Amino acid sequence: MQQDQTLERNPSNSARVYRNYIAGRWVDAADGRRLAIPDPSDGSHLADIARGSSEDVDRAVQAARAALAGEWGRLSATERGRILHRIGEGVLKNIDLLTELEARDVGKPLKQARADVEALARYCEFYGAAADKVHGDTIPYRSGFTALTIYEPHGVTAHIIPWNYPMQIIGRSLGAALAMGNAAVVKPAEEACLTVIEFTRIAEEAGLPAGALNLVTGTGEEAGAALSSHPGINHISFTGSVTTGGLVQAAAARNAVPVTLELGGKSPQVVFADADLDRALPFLVMAGIQNAGQTCSASSRILVERSVYEEVASRMADAYRKLKVGPALSDLDVGPVVSRRQKDIVEGYIALAERGGARLAAQGTIVPDAPAGGAYVTPTLIRDVPPSHRLAQEEIFGPVQVIMPFDGEQQAIELANGTPFGLVCGIWTSDGGRQLRLARAIQSGQIFINNYGAGGGIELPFGGVKRSGHGREKGFEALYGFATTKTISIYHG
Repeated sequence: MQQDQTLERNPSNSARVYRNYIAGRWVDAADGRRLAIPDPSDGSHLADIARGSSEDVDRAVQAARAALAGEWGRLSATERGRILHRIGEGVLKNIDLLTELEARDVGKPLKQARADVEALARYCEFYGAAADKVHGDTIPYRSGFTALTIYEPHGVTAHIIPWNYPMQIIGRSLGAALAMGNAAVVKPAEEACLTVIEFTRIAEEAGLPAGALNLVTGTGEEAGAALSSHPGINHISFTGSVTTGGLVQAAAARNAVPVTLELGGKSPQVVFADADLDRALPFLVMAGIQNAGQTCSASSRILVERSVYEEVASRMADAYRKLKVGPALSDLDVGPVVSRRQKDIVEGYIALAERGGARLAAQGTIVPDAPAGGAYVTPTLIRDVPPSHRLAQEEIFGPVQVIMPFDGEQQAIELANGTPFGLVCGIWTSDGGRQLRLARAIQSGQIFINNYGAGGGIELPFGGVKRSGHGREKGFEALYGFATTKTISIYHG
């Protein structure tokens, strides 16, 4: 490790300074600027990060390009896989550090942060094992010819990581890119990026060659915009809002660069009268309040067949009244949202509840000793929401769920498809034919039947349709997304 590395291994201590990582060295921003990072549980000063600029991004891209021409580019797929395995081992060795750091930085309870660390390690294991198993094909062609395809890395890939699941998303995005032999430049969200920085240290210690992974922190308007428009980038992976995703895609289009976009959702769970409600209820609630509802695949709409609507609404309301909200390290049901700004946005949506016919069904409780400076939002269940209501159409990104009745399969399908999004859907019914009819009819990138994964499953391709984005992450599909297909035709007579 370079001597100028400033990361400390005890995140419980006072605030520290975190630097960029470029060409195998930990360095300050080119102009020396920094950003202060608050702790969402109490508003205190958690850390300072480098405020990267276009100059830092350019240096990172050049370092990645040099790595492709150097040691990293010469490694075999098997050797890349071994490095990813070592990184995964390093993640697990640092599980306590990463868990506490993620909890404090994002605001999520410790048990949820720990699950994210385990998922990050699993991504490294999965893509480490998959690195040498992406095979091309031979194609029957004209007599006298042998035709074949091979997969090659795009080159330099850009990874713009959101603040809600930094470890999970760096794992699914970067893991696949490195497995395929790309060199990467990562720009994490300024609101929560400390575990991505710590992960970079772990990758360095695991022997990842200099320049294969470069990290530039800072704002989206500066570092993010510079990265998405840089002419040296060959592929962009972006997870975030629809608005920002559109800007990223427009910038990439000017350089004819492919983009994988995951832009969020308004994901429904559809509950029929023949569902196993005892099994369904925990999924209905947890998929909406996990990580304080700040999950792209959160189940924010609960659609219930009218004959069991009152029962489901009553049972969900009982569950909501038991939810406790408090500091991340208290490890309660729900922690703070990521910032005071996000708190204001979510509470603005809750204030809309009684406009247009909706009404509050139940709320959780913020514990009395929660710090006054924390960004706490009361988990809220809202019932009888009209389909056109903003609460039923817009991504709230907070611990808020709406519950709505339907009559029959056709109306269930219409309501499920009745938003601009299509990321995840859960279907609860014991009727096998209905399961398949709805799975085919509902416009969604993932369908869960009698379960709800909230985007879970390292092996399961994940991505959306409509305004939820395009392209797929996770599973083998992600490997193909981080590669380009080359066709070779050989004439031999």
